[in-house]
Amino acid sequence: MAPVQGKGKKTGRVRFVPCLLVSTLGIGVCAAGLPAVPDAVHGPGDVKTGYESADYETRSVSLQSRKGLPADLMRLLKSPPRGLPAVPVPRDNPVTGPKIQLGRKLYYDRRLSFNETMSCAMCHIPEQGFTNNELKTAVGIEGRTVRRNAPTIYNVAYFSNLFHDGRETRLEHQVWQPMLAPNEMANPSIGYVIEKLGRLPDYKGLFEAAFDGRGPGIETVGMAIASYERTIISGNSPFDRWRFGGDEKAIGEAAKRGFRLFTGKANCVVCHTADDRQALLTDDAFHNTGLGWEDSVGGGPAEYPVQLAPGVVVRVPSATVESFGEPPPSDLGRYEVTQNPADRWRYKTPSLRNVALTSPYMHNGVFGSLRDVVEFYNKGGIPNPLLDPEIRPLGLTRGEMGDIVSFLESLTGDNIETLVRDAFAAPVGDRH
Repeated sequence: MAPVQGKGKKTGRVRFVPCLLVSTLGIGVCAAGLPAVPDAVHGPGDVKTGYESADYETRSVSLQSRKGLPADLMRLLKSPPRGLPAVPVPRDNPVTGPKIQLGRKLYYDRRLSFNETMSCAMCHIPEQGFTNNELKTAVGIEGRTVRRNAPTIYNVAYFSNLFHDGRETRLEHQVWQPMLAPNEMANPSIGYVIEKLGRLPDYKGLFEAAFDGRGPGIETVGMAIASYERTIISGNSPFDRWRFGGDEKAIGEAAKRGFRLFTGKANCVVCHTADDRQALLTDDAFHNTGLGWEDSVGGGPAEYPVQLAPGVVVRVPSATVESFGEPPPSDLGRYEVTQNPADRWRYKTPSLRNVALTSPYMHNGVFGSLRDVVEFYNKGGIPNPLLDPEIRPLGLTRGEMGDIVSFLESLTGDNIETLVRDAFAAPVGDRH
């Protein structure tokens, strides 16, 4: 396949496009669009910036034409970028070079799904912030609906609660859930995956080299992928260079005002934590903002925007969509893990690092822009009996909300291109 290229456009702003994807077993409503970041940030990938324009021309390239560049991921893990603490590594799975390389190969290998079409990276797409900018909620094997947004894996090594509901606490265990979920990678059993890996000639000796003679197994597969995921670390953003490096010119005055609002009047820092030495920008805890409650007990939108072509959008009545779409599945958030009624509709606080790259936002992907998110919190979320007590109307002006968005846009790490290009250097697991 030859690369398809065009002129495209470059901007420094975030632009979004409404659209609708109808899958074979349900509906995945697209996010409002993609962050308009420079090509150097995206790497040599599929750039859709400006797709809403009638004169849009793609700059996409085929898989065969993408140029990867392997990175020293071990060095990154041992010396985290400015603004981040030391990376926690479990004693029973010390990270080594062979484990990282094996985990990286597994992460991008489409053969790990039942019909050999889906890899981990097809929901957590490197050039789209290691998430999926195009879908509000993920779509798995054969177009099957997944009920939640695909979270980014940037800096996932620091989290003790994984998934939006925190149902796993270790990366080594987490990796099996999407591989076995019938609407994700759809493998019928753990043994099915292990036996397949044992038959693939290009894996011969790789597990044994990484795990002192041990072959593919329930532990070694999880340990390898977890080792790679622990190296997807991104910091030293413009904010970090200002806040922790003392460079007053690293960010503009609007971003500085935004940080003061973030830690003061808006009180965002109560959940998106930061201190004088580092900033993970998450408390790794669970909160009810009202969005899950609204999905469960409130009504949906009266219409859905459907993009037919660049610049051509029609609005379709909800009743029409519901006549051929799968009803949205129920989602009670953290309650599904704890069975504690107080945990209904509580979801994990995401980190805000690289947040300008990881739209759409919230567990259900309902917001396509950072401005939408800030406006939602400024209104005080959605009132409900279990609303988190820290969520309240903020009284921010339009200018103040814009300043907070400027601060959020300053959180993009300086090694995004390195990690994306390294991802493109990995094989994707062709059948033949």
